[in-house]
Amino acid sequence: MEYIAGKSREQVTMLPNCLDDYVDEEDSVRVIDAFVESLDMVSLGFEKSTPNSTGRPMYAPKDLLKLYIYGYMNRVRSSRSLEKETHRNLEVIWLLRTLKPDHKTIARFRQHNPVALKNVFRYFVQLCCGLNLYGRELIAVDGSKFKAWNTKDRNFTKGKLSDRIRRINEKIEAYMKELEQQDATEEAMSTETQAVQTREILRQLTERKAMLEGYQEQLKIGDDTQISLTDPDSRLMKTKDGMDVCLNVQTAVDSKNKMIVEFDVINQVQDKNMLMPMTERASEILDSASLTVVADNGYNSVSDAAQVWAAGHTPVIAGGSYEFCFPADEQDAQEIAEYTPDVARSVYLPERNVFICPMGHMLHPVCYHRPKHVAKYMNYSTCRQCTQKCTTSQYYTAERLMKPSDFQREYNDSPVPLRKVQIGQNKEVVRQRKCIVEHPFGSIKRNMGISYLLVRGIEKARGELSLAFLGYNLKRAVQILGINKLIHSFQT
Repeated sequence: MEYIAGKSREQVTMLPNCLDDYVDEEDSVRVIDAFVESLDMVSLGFEKSTPNSTGRPMYAPKDLLKLYIYGYMNRVRSSRSLEKETHRNLEVIWLLRTLKPDHKTIARFRQHNPVALKNVFRYFVQLCCGLNLYGRELIAVDGSKFKAWNTKDRNFTKGKLSDRIRRINEKIEAYMKELEQQDATEEAMSTETQAVQTREILRQLTERKAMLEGYQEQLKIGDDTQISLTDPDSRLMKTKDGMDVCLNVQTAVDSKNKMIVEFDVINQVQDKNMLMPMTERASEILDSASLTVVADNGYNSVSDAAQVWAAGHTPVIAGGSYEFCFPADEQDAQEIAEYTPDVARSVYLPERNVFICPMGHMLHPVCYHRPKHVAKYMNYSTCRQCTQKCTTSQYYTAERLMKPSDFQREYNDSPVPLRKVQIGQNKEVVRQRKCIVEHPFGSIKRNMGISYLLVRGIEKARGELSLAFLGYNLKRAVQILGINKLIHSFQT
């Protein structure tokens, strides 16, 4: 018996096949097409959302957005690879209706529309909220490092610069001694040639040293502790594979279907002070005034927990149990006492048991650190609204050395009415954290192949990761609702 044979390539057909026949009715590419067609590109902020009245016709932003969403859902991200897919992939040919944009046009679309791409991601999240895909009760916050477009050789820390300059000085000293030895010998052609080569090496080393010293001066003047040359926003961070130049990607994930609510891209090495911003944005998007927020011990900070609690949410941080206090009278918390503006330090008022910060705001007793015997005074709400930069940290803190019994007595006798808050450890919620928030990162990095960034800068990275997280949420929605129901939701 013979094998199944295909049709002859030279066979001429009288009627061509319909392009729509090449894509199955249950193909997820139809979801991409229906979703993008339902978007208002002008309100989302896309460039060239309306065609030009004169000149050469341009590609519609909707077509380029469809191509990118398809690519990120199917492990094809580079503009050159996407251009190839427009020539050979039947799904892409169907999606773009045989259009074949070049790779430069494709790349420029991603570079020029980072804010609009983030708006598309948020629009889909709100759409899924209307379809009850988000529980809006428990969210998990976590961060992950994505490799930036910057090598370690083009990243400099203060220690690295000092070490490089020291080694260059040693080389310059060695070459200077060699040059002196060459000058002391008899004049010969070979000696003269070596001297010229040595002087050229010395010139290059001197230029290199001057450049590194310039980077050192930049670090002394500014607040940054690192300099990256290719991608100035990237920083050297610790990953599971060692140190690498990365960007820190923060996500908030809903527990119901493990779908991403919100994300942000920062170059902060640690996760501290990011719990409240992510909780605040997630609460706004989900339209929920009371959320349970779980995070790992990278967010273990009393100030982070206090912010989340003050906003009406319940913080659950792995490895952290907190006890802090707030002014019972909000008006008293905002009171401004008499102070001297030119004194850039905090002043303690023993009769009221409060500190006055450099801007004249009252700092109330917050917590006591037993190992160091230090009582801390803060005012979270005032620091959030303050426009001055009194400290490099997010909140201004005053400290006093005292015994626990003294702190408790002054706390109880304080003329400012205070209320104590205790947050314990909820082990059941902590156990759910990995199942909630590690699922998206694992799927995006492993299944979708997005563990590094193709663009430079935080703003453009937000645009690229909007496509990645949108692709992930689309896949989850298709798996949960099915293709036909999801398409129908776009059309209503």
